[in-house]
Amino acid sequence: QVQLVESGGGLVQPGGSRRLSCAPSGSIFNINAMGWYRQAPGKERELVAIISSSGNTNYADSVKGRFAISRDNAKSTVYLQMNSLKSEDTAEYYCYIRTRTINYRDYWGKGTLVAVSS
Repeated sequence: QVQLVESGGGLVQPGGSRRLSCAPSGSIFNINAMGWYRQAPGKERELVAIISSSGNTNYADSVKGRFAISRDNAKSTVYLQMNSLKSEDTAEYYCYIRTRTINYRDYWGKGTLVAVSS
């Protein structure tokens, strides 16, 4: 069964940068969208950034100008470059991939913790 493998989480100082990566453990087809969600302690999971198959991107207002999502279609890999990190960015970050033919299916990573603290 295909799993999403995330990497790049860890402790980072405020104002620092971090890059998250996510790739399927096996082949995955018909990717419709790839993205990142996050969930901070005591809060609901929220969309951070998403990139569609057409390359269209959307970002949460709180990360616009600081985060950038990108993808490598050949590797089915999605990245999240996080700059100017704030303590408010501390959360568990989850990779997300949606595939679709006639129907769609969502895949989720296990999550990687990004802790922004001095």
